[in-house]
Amino acid sequence: QVQLVESGGGLVQAGGSLRLSCAASGNIFSINTMGWYRQAPGKQRELVAMSTGGGSTNYADSVKGRFTISRDNAKNTVYLQMNRLRPEDTAVYYCKAVIRETTFVQRQYWGQGTQVTVSS
Repeated sequence: QVQLVESGGGLVQAGGSLRLSCAASGNIFSINTMGWYRQAPGKQRELVAMSTGGGSTNYADSVKGRFTISRDNAKNTVYLQMNRLRPEDTAVYYCKAVIRETTFVQRQYWGQGTQVTVSS
C-alpha cells in the first residue's frame, strides 16, 4: 500500500501565493505520473497540473503562467507553487500519483485533499 499526504493549503488573499506538497510513502518501486487536481463546490474534479516520470509537464489553461508543478524524486514528493491566486482557484486540491509497486503492479492513488481558499 501507498499513502499520499498533502500539506500547504489554507486561506490567502487574491494575488497571494501558496505552495502545496504531496509526499508518497509505502511500497514504492517507482513513481510514474504525479499531479494535482481540484474540485470546487458543485463542480467536477479537474486537472490542474501534471508531471510525468519523464519530466514533462502540462497545465490547465486557467493556471498556465501562474502555477508551477515540480518534483523531488529522491523524496517521492510533488509540489504545486501557486502564484497570483484568484478567488476562482478556491477548491479542494487533490494529489494523484501513479505508482509502480512491483515489476507487474502499478496503481493509482489519491491524497485526502487540502482546502485552498482565496478571498477577494
